[in-house]
Parts: sequence; structure tokens; C-alpha cells
Amino acid sequence: MPRPLALFFALLLLWPALLRAEMIGSVDTNFNLLARDDDIVIEAFDDPKVSGVACHLSRARRGGVKGTLGLAEDTSDASIACRQIGPIRMDEKMQDKETVFSQKTNILFKKMQVVRFLDKKRNVLVYLVYSDKLVDGSPKNSISSVPIMPWGKP
Repeated sequence: MPRPLALFFALLLLWPALLRAEMIGSVDTNFNLLARDDDIVIEAFDDPKVSGVACHLSRARRGGVKGTLGLAEDTSDASIACRQIGPIRMDEKMQDKETVFSQKTNILFKKMQVVRFLDKKRNVLVYLVYSDKLVDGSPKNSISSVPIMPWGKP
């Protein structure tokens, strides 16, 4: 196999790992004696096509035996806060309404997603977090806006 093609397939296999959030912390919401507690986790990720923007997610995570084994379905409760953390530089290939983060919240059919929108009229990036499911999705959602502004000293 030619080297560029092998590199492409290696990146394709690693892509889900590259879009994983970094765990910042968690708090317990329900005690479980024999397995992991139910909790709220706080995670952070950087927008892969917009340098200078970081997002923080808080989401519910089921514990118990099913949660510990990865078989529980997490609730659709999530919140997002995105901020400018440096000079904003956008990838030329950036698309409007693009998924920038995705994480399974059920072993088969449910996932939490973050989608970025570009509000060109107001020069603002808008990030939406929601949960979808193959059959019965949830309308629960949260948004955060990041104005595209110069960075540094005025």
C-alpha cells in the first residue's frame, strides 16, 4: 500500500480518538455501592477547524453496573460554554453547520453532538450541543456564542 494511502487509513481509524474531549472533572449525583456513581462530568475540547476557540461541556453520565460496563444510556442533559482563548484562525475548508464533536452516550444508537454554525451577519460562531437517537431523539439542547474579535492588546 502506498505510504499516503496508509497514512490516510491510519488517520481515518484514529479520527474518533482525535475528537475526544479532555476530562476536566466530575461531581457525583447518586451513590452506587457496587459500581461507579452517577455523575456530571465536565470535559473540554478545542474546535478542530477554528484555532483560538475552546468549549467546555457538562453532561450527565449514568453509573451503576450498566454504566460501569458501558451499557447504560446517558440522559440528554448537557450544557456548553465556548470561549475565545487566543487569536481566532479559521480553516479555509470550514463549513457552516459542521459537527465538531461527537460522543456516544449509548452503546448502539445514541450520541451527543456539538455542531458549529457561522452567523456571518453578526460575525459570531454559534455552538449547539444536543443528543440524537436513531428512533426517539431529544429536544434538550444548549448553545454558546463566540464573537470573532481581534486578540491581544487594544
